[in-house]
Amino acid sequence: MLATPSDIPACSDTARQHRLAAQLADMIPGAATIRVSLIDPAQTWPHPHTIAKDAGGATVELSRTTARVAARWIMRVWPDVNWTRPHTFDLATATLTHSDLVGRGR
Repeated sequence: MLATPSDIPACSDTARQHRLAAQLADMIPGAATIRVSLIDPAQTWPHPHTIAKDAGGATVELSRTTARVAARWIMRVWPDVNWTRPHTFDLATATLTHSDLVGRGR
């Protein structure tokens, strides 16, 4: 077996990401993607901010508690991501991608 650099795991923990996607899909019915960052437009300090969208792109309403829990769970699975920039978690593929700030003003 060939050695890999220490900063790259020999096998990724995709099972954890898929479990998270399944849990969030159960917790937020109808959600297809969840956008997460630490920039909440309603807060001065860094604060978890979550927007859930359905498959058609419509916003899924979240309670404050559900939004915070979802954001924290996603942030714990990817602790090394720069959360000051928004990222989108796709529940169907269990992948995290970088999101743009398009359409958001202060």
